[in-house]
Amino acid sequence: MLINEIFMSIQGESTYAGLPCIFVRLAGCNLSCSWCDTPYARVPDEAQDLAVEQIMAEIKKYNCGLVEITGGEPLLQDDSKKLAKRLLEDGYAVLLETNGSVSLKGLDDRVVKIVDVKCPSSGQGGSFLMENLDYILPQDEVKFVIGNRDDYECAKKFIEDCLKDRTANILFAPVKPDLEPRQLADWILRDSLRVRLQIQLHTYIWSGERGR
Repeated sequence: MLINEIFMSIQGESTYAGLPCIFVRLAGCNLSCSWCDTPYARVPDEAQDLAVEQIMAEIKKYNCGLVEITGGEPLLQDDSKKLAKRLLEDGYAVLLETNGSVSLKGLDDRVVKIVDVKCPSSGQGGSFLMENLDYILPQDEVKFVIGNRDDYECAKKFIEDCLKDRTANILFAPVKPDLEPRQLADWILRDSLRVRLQIQLHTYIWSGERGR
Protein backbone atom coordinates (compact mmCIF):
# COMPACT_ATOMS: atom_id res chain seq x y z
CA MET A 1 0.00 0.00 0.00
CA LEU A 2 1.19 3.52 -0.75
CA ILE A 3 1.33 5.27 2.62
CA ASN A 4 1.96 8.98 2.96
CA GLU A 5 2.19 9.11 6.75
CA ILE A 6 1.22 7.37 9.99
CA PHE A 7 0.90 9.49 13.12
CA MET A 8 -1.07 9.97 16.32
CA SER A 9 -2.99 13.16 16.98
CA ILE A 10 -6.26 14.52 18.31
CA GLN A 11 -9.16 13.62 16.04
CA GLY A 12 -10.24 16.98 14.69
CA GLU A 13 -13.40 16.01 12.84
CA SER A 14 -16.50 13.80 12.97
CA THR A 15 -18.45 12.78 16.08
CA TYR A 16 -15.13 11.38 17.36
CA ALA A 17 -13.59 14.87 17.50
CA GLY A 18 -11.38 15.46 20.53
CA LEU A 19 -10.30 11.84 20.96
CA PRO A 20 -6.72 10.60 20.53
CA CYS A 21 -6.51 8.79 17.20
CA ILE A 22 -3.90 7.11 15.01
CA PHE A 23 -4.06 8.29 11.40
CA VAL A 24 -3.00 6.16 8.45
CA ARG A 25 -2.89 8.47 5.44
CA LEU A 26 -2.85 6.74 2.07
CA ALA A 27 -1.40 8.48 -0.96
CA GLY A 28 -3.32 9.24 -4.14
CA CYS A 29 -6.65 10.89 -4.87
CA ASN A 30 -8.99 10.95 -7.85
CA LEU A 31 -10.39 14.40 -7.01
CA SER A 32 -8.85 17.85 -6.70
CA CYS A 33 -10.96 19.92 -4.31
CA SER A 34 -10.37 23.66 -4.26
CA TRP A 35 -10.09 23.72 -0.46
CA CYS A 36 -8.06 20.50 -0.01
CA ASP A 37 -5.97 20.74 3.18
CA THR A 38 -3.69 17.79 2.33
CA PRO A 39 -2.58 18.43 -1.28
CA TYR A 40 0.65 16.53 -0.60
CA ALA A 41 -1.40 13.33 -0.31
CA ARG A 42 -2.95 13.64 -3.77
CA VAL A 43 0.11 12.15 -5.45
CA PRO A 44 2.37 9.25 -4.41
CA ASP A 45 5.61 11.26 -4.66
CA GLU A 46 6.44 11.04 -0.96
CA ALA A 47 4.72 7.72 -0.27
CA GLN A 48 6.20 4.53 1.13
CA ASP A 49 5.11 1.17 -0.25
CA LEU A 50 4.21 -0.81 2.87
CA ALA A 51 2.57 -4.19 3.38
CA VAL A 52 -0.34 -4.52 5.81
CA GLU A 53 1.93 -6.17 8.40
CA GLN A 54 4.39 -3.27 8.20
CA ILE A 55 1.56 -0.79 8.68
CA MET A 56 0.30 -2.74 11.68
CA ALA A 57 3.78 -2.67 13.21
CA GLU A 58 3.83 1.13 12.93
CA ILE A 59 0.34 1.46 14.41
CA LYS A 60 1.26 -0.70 17.40
CA LYS A 61 3.98 1.75 18.38
CA TYR A 62 1.20 3.99 19.70
CA ASN A 63 -0.94 3.35 22.76
CA CYS A 64 -4.31 4.14 21.23
CA GLY A 65 -7.33 2.06 20.27
CA LEU A 66 -8.85 4.35 17.61
CA VAL A 67 -7.50 4.36 14.03
CA GLU A 68 -8.62 6.41 11.04
CA ILE A 69 -7.75 5.35 7.50
CA THR A 70 -7.72 8.45 5.34
CA GLY A 71 -6.06 10.00 2.31
CA GLY A 72 -5.93 11.13 -0.36
CA GLU A 73 -8.68 8.70 -1.17
CA PRO A 74 -8.06 5.43 0.70
CA LEU A 75 -10.56 3.33 -1.26
CA LEU A 76 -8.53 3.73 -4.45
CA GLN A 77 -6.26 1.09 -2.91
CA ASP A 78 -8.04 -2.26 -2.55
CA ASP A 79 -5.90 -3.27 0.42
CA SER A 80 -7.46 -0.47 2.50
CA LYS A 81 -10.38 -2.84 3.12
CA LYS A 82 -7.96 -5.59 4.12
CA LEU A 83 -6.20 -3.21 6.51
CA ALA A 84 -9.51 -2.15 8.05
CA LYS A 85 -10.50 -5.76 8.68
CA ARG A 86 -7.12 -6.57 10.20
CA LEU A 87 -7.40 -3.61 12.55
CA LEU A 88 -10.86 -4.73 13.64
CA GLU A 89 -9.59 -8.25 14.26
CA ASP A 90 -6.88 -6.80 16.50
CA GLY A 91 -9.45 -4.93 18.58
CA TYR A 92 -9.16 -1.42 17.17
CA ALA A 93 -12.11 0.88 16.51
CA VAL A 94 -11.78 1.89 12.86
CA LEU A 95 -12.87 5.03 11.02
CA LEU A 96 -12.47 5.44 7.27
CA GLU A 97 -12.77 8.83 5.63
CA THR A 98 -13.65 8.82 1.93
CA ASN A 99 -14.53 11.44 -0.67
CA GLY A 100 -17.69 9.53 -1.63
CA SER A 101 -16.77 8.99 -5.27
CA VAL A 102 -15.45 5.42 -4.86
CA SER A 103 -17.59 2.39 -4.04
CA LEU A 104 -18.02 1.48 -0.37
CA LYS A 105 -18.89 -2.09 -1.33
CA GLY A 106 -16.85 -4.71 0.52
CA LEU A 107 -16.02 -2.67 3.61
CA ASP A 108 -16.60 -4.48 6.89
CA ASP A 109 -19.85 -3.19 8.44
CA ARG A 110 -18.00 -2.51 11.71
CA VAL A 111 -15.96 0.25 10.05
CA VAL A 112 -17.40 3.70 10.74
CA LYS A 113 -17.47 5.38 7.34
CA ILE A 114 -17.11 9.17 7.18
CA VAL A 115 -18.38 9.93 3.69
CA ASP A 116 -18.00 13.29 1.97
CA VAL A 117 -20.58 14.69 -0.41
CA LYS A 118 -18.83 17.38 -2.43
CA CYS A 119 -20.58 20.73 -2.77
CA PRO A 120 -20.21 23.08 -5.78
CA SER A 121 -17.46 25.34 -4.40
CA SER A 122 -15.13 22.33 -4.10
CA GLY A 123 -15.02 22.13 -7.89
CA GLN A 124 -16.03 18.48 -7.57
CA GLY A 125 -19.79 18.79 -7.18
CA GLY A 126 -21.67 15.80 -8.55
CA SER A 127 -18.81 13.38 -7.86
CA PHE A 128 -20.73 11.45 -5.19
CA LEU A 129 -21.38 7.85 -6.25
CA MET A 130 -25.11 7.49 -5.64
CA GLU A 131 -24.93 3.71 -5.16
CA ASN A 132 -22.96 4.43 -1.97
CA LEU A 133 -26.23 5.40 -0.32
CA ASP A 134 -26.96 1.68 -0.12
CA TYR A 135 -23.88 1.14 2.08
CA ILE A 136 -24.39 3.97 4.57
CA LEU A 137 -25.39 2.48 7.94
CA PRO A 138 -26.77 4.23 11.05
CA GLN A 139 -23.34 4.49 12.71
CA ASP A 140 -21.78 6.06 9.61
CA GLU A 141 -21.34 9.79 9.08
CA VAL A 142 -21.95 12.02 6.06
CA LYS A 143 -19.98 15.24 5.75
CA PHE A 144 -20.58 18.38 3.72
CA VAL A 145 -17.83 20.99 3.48
CA ILE A 146 -19.60 24.33 3.10
CA GLY A 147 -17.93 27.31 1.46
CA ASN A 148 -20.92 29.57 0.77
CA ARG A 149 -24.70 29.79 0.74
CA ASP A 150 -24.99 27.80 -2.51
CA ASP A 151 -23.09 24.93 -0.89
CA TYR A 152 -25.39 25.09 2.11
CA GLU A 153 -28.51 24.91 -0.03
CA CYS A 154 -27.02 22.05 -2.06
CA ALA A 155 -26.26 20.09 1.11
CA LYS A 156 -29.71 20.72 2.53
CA LYS A 157 -31.35 19.49 -0.69
CA PHE A 158 -29.17 16.35 -0.75
CA ILE A 159 -30.21 15.50 2.80
CA GLU A 160 -33.89 15.98 1.99
CA ASP A 161 -33.90 14.21 -1.38
CA CYS A 162 -31.28 11.47 -1.00
CA LEU A 163 -29.95 10.85 2.49
CA LYS A 164 -33.23 10.86 4.34
CA ASP A 165 -33.00 8.63 7.46
CA ARG A 166 -29.99 6.47 6.59
CA THR A 167 -27.97 8.11 9.36
CA ALA A 168 -28.47 10.88 11.88
CA ASN A 169 -24.74 11.66 11.89
CA ILE A 170 -24.60 14.57 9.43
CA LEU A 171 -21.69 17.00 9.56
CA PHE A 172 -21.54 20.56 8.18
CA ALA A 173 -17.99 21.91 8.10
CA PRO A 174 -17.24 25.53 7.11
CA VAL A 175 -14.35 26.13 4.71
CA LYS A 176 -11.64 27.99 6.58
CA PRO A 177 -11.28 30.98 6.11
CA ASP A 178 -13.94 31.38 3.38
CA LEU A 179 -16.98 30.92 5.64
CA GLU A 180 -17.18 31.99 9.27
CA PRO A 181 -18.48 29.23 11.58
CA ARG A 182 -20.87 31.76 13.09
CA GLN A 183 -22.52 32.34 9.72
CA LEU A 184 -22.98 28.62 9.13
CA ALA A 185 -24.32 28.21 12.66
CA ASP A 186 -26.89 30.95 12.00
CA TRP A 187 -28.10 29.20 8.84
CA ILE A 188 -28.38 25.86 10.64
CA LEU A 189 -30.32 27.35 13.53
CA ARG A 190 -32.61 29.40 11.27
CA ASP A 191 -33.59 26.26 9.35
CA SER A 192 -33.65 24.00 12.45
CA LEU A 193 -31.46 21.47 10.67
CA ARG A 194 -30.58 18.33 12.60
CA VAL A 195 -26.91 18.46 11.65
CA ARG A 196 -23.67 18.85 13.58
CA LEU A 197 -21.54 21.97 13.05
CA GLN A 198 -18.00 20.68 12.67
CA ILE A 199 -14.94 22.84 13.14
CA GLN A 200 -11.53 21.26 12.46
CA LEU A 201 -10.04 21.16 15.96
CA HIS A 202 -6.55 20.25 14.76
CA THR A 203 -6.29 23.43 12.68
CA TYR A 204 -6.92 25.51 15.79
CA ILE A 205 -4.58 23.50 18.01
CA TRP A 206 -1.66 23.15 15.58
CA SER A 207 -2.49 25.66 12.81
CA GLY A 208 -2.39 23.01 10.10
CA GLU A 209 1.03 21.65 11.08
CA ARG A 210 1.66 18.50 9.04
CA GLY A 211 1.56 15.23 10.95
CA ARG A 212 -0.53 16.71 13.77
